[in-house]
Amino acid sequence: MKFSVSTYSFFQLISKGELDSFGAIEKAAELGFDAIEFVDFVDFNMPEEERPAFAEKLRAAAEKAGLEISSLTIGADFLNGCDGDTEAEIARVKRYVDIGRVLGVKRMRHDATVGYPRDSGKYVSFDAVLPRLAAACRAVTEYAAQFGIMTMSENHGFFAQDSERVEKLCNAVGSPNYRLLGDMGNFLCADEDPAAAFARVAPYLGYVHAKDFIVKPFDACDPGEGAFRSRGGNFLRGTVIGHGQVPVKHCLYLAKAAGYDGYVSIEFEGMEPPVTAVRIGLANLKRYVSEI
Repeated sequence: MKFSVSTYSFFQLISKGELDSFGAIEKAAELGFDAIEFVDFVDFNMPEEERPAFAEKLRAAAEKAGLEISSLTIGADFLNGCDGDTEAEIARVKRYVDIGRVLGVKRMRHDATVGYPRDSGKYVSFDAVLPRLAAACRAVTEYAAQFGIMTMSENHGFFAQDSERVEKLCNAVGSPNYRLLGDMGNFLCADEDPAAAFARVAPYLGYVHAKDFIVKPFDACDPGEGAFRSRGGNFLRGTVIGHGQVPVKHCLYLAKAAGYDGYVSIEFEGMEPPVTAVRIGLANLKRYVSEI
């Protein structure tokens, strides 16, 4: 396995102007990562026409630092995006595939949907919208395949987050170029046991996010700032890998047992100082992998 870090892990510093994308590249190399993962709202928050040239600069900077670019991660919503125009959203995501080509990535992650709001009067089950989501994901991956870019969706966004749902989506898309990005922490957002969920999705993995959460049940004291609620109302707070309740080592074992030997990318979203958190997280990840 190779170790990557998402620039989202440094977002706390980037949003304050203390670091930029190029500083994140330098920091990732300094900390000993093999690769870096770029994110749309972190690295490409600029007019669309400026993105290809910026992607060229990122690629050159990563090469200079000796880092591979493990993935491009973007948001998408094939139900609500582009004012509910699925075809327009597909076209927008394809334009990010073109950015991935400039970066030279072999993998790109996009969301499927966050679903309709529960209080909107439009809410329907995941199974009801699965054909529409699968067709959209298939259209994107067929476009990306000609450039050698595998596309993936993640267990993310509360609605398309359960292991059973993302497994259904992967099988419904039915393309060898479409896989799952398994985020070992995100299953807790749907109140699933991460190890049991990871065991289900491990055969479909195209990429892995390593993440940890501190978990408190609904009836515990509200931890306040820094925490958010799972779909079922429990409290979650991001933390350093190895400091929370996510069975990171177990998930790594399940991935390896299913034949996965690709990138494991840290996605830190806690309150701790990001550089310290990422440094400790990488050391823990490397130790866990050596132990399995």
